[in-house]
Amino acid sequence: MAKKAYPLRINEDILKALQQWSDDELRSMNAQIEYILRDALRRSGRIRKPGDPEPVLINDLDNEEH
Repeated sequence: MAKKAYPLRINEDILKALQQWSDDELRSMNAQIEYILRDALRRSGRIRKPGDPEPVLINDLDNEEH
């Protein structure tokens, strides 16, 4: 997966907390931010975990031939 650069303006207190968290987890700040975003996206159902099956939509079941 290709990565793109994205400038981020962030509150200084949040930035300090993220730096401490990333240090505690032995990750770079960028990797920590990406980890947090990916986790939030998975929890909200916006992306799947690798290896998870393709979701089946109710409309897809209605269109199947019986």
